[in-house]
Amino acid sequence: MKALLSTVTGGPETLTVGDLPEPVAGPGQVVIAVKACSINFPDTLMIVDKYQFKPPRPFAPGGEVAGLIDSVGEGVTGFAVGDRVMAGCGNGGLAEKIAVSAHNLYKMPDTMPFEHGASILMTYGTSSHALKDRGRMKAGDTVLVLGGAGGIGISAIEIAKAWGGRVVAGVSSEAKAAIARDAGADDVVIYGHAPFDKDQSKALAEAFKAAAGPHGFDIIYDTVGGDYSEPAVRAIAWEGRFLVVGFPAGIARLPLNLTLLKSCDVCGVFWGAFTMREPDRNRANIAELFDLYAAGKIKPRVSETFPLERGGAAIAKLADRSAVGKLVVLV
Repeated sequence: MKALLSTVTGGPETLTVGDLPEPVAGPGQVVIAVKACSINFPDTLMIVDKYQFKPPRPFAPGGEVAGLIDSVGEGVTGFAVGDRVMAGCGNGGLAEKIAVSAHNLYKMPDTMPFEHGASILMTYGTSSHALKDRGRMKAGDTVLVLGGAGGIGISAIEIAKAWGGRVVAGVSSEAKAAIARDAGADDVVIYGHAPFDKDQSKALAEAFKAAAGPHGFDIIYDTVGGDYSEPAVRAIAWEGRFLVVGFPAGIARLPLNLTLLKSCDVCGVFWGAFTMREPDRNRANIAELFDLYAAGKIKPRVSETFPLERGGAAIAKLADRSAVGKLVVLV
């Protein structure tokens, strides 16, 4: 079968289309004929050996797929050949077929297209877990979303609005501000490109404070990291929650005295580990997302689709932070 393969350590330009043996459904597994695979930040790290997990080469990136069940392994119940499904797979999704564990598998709503099915689990699953389980969000909270025009930022905006929050999006351009507003953001802060000197950092903190209002942000949802994190923390509310979701701009260095002065929490968000450690809670979160989708309160904004042979271009676009919304490879 055809797959987009990482055969050497390197950037997206090193990925090549090659052949892999067709997967076989083992006990507790199904094989999916992949129709769509979304691109996520771990894909950019995995191919350069900077992710937590390093699959042996050759491997196909792609951790989130949607398609049709091709075969069912021993012990699997509730699923049948031909079912429309979506799944988290870690890697291997940029291929014509993939074997996945049934515990990572969800039946897609009949009205959901494959490109949406491939764009729900990681982004919206992460945001649901972050805001509910780590951020303890409640109606009326004010939420700052850094990176508010990317796929995961948009998912956080939509969920926070659906749950009764006031949302401010941090973005890097007017074009991205329009996307964040379209997703439901109540206000937008447009920031420059890091690195920032002391004065620029202070100015950004003041911009965040002005957008937050006198109370400050109850929750800061940080998908960016780097020089953007500290100015955001300076605008956090008393006993606010700072959620560490991603850091494409670099790992932030936070003065810990700020956490004392605001009595705030700094919370890591590792959705992948959460799904493995607490599968029942994760399934409940995903079921809630299906309800929000059916109600029209969330909708993946797929900004561009790519054929399999151009999957590297999709990863490159996400890596250089020029992507808006979700990028999806159609197989």
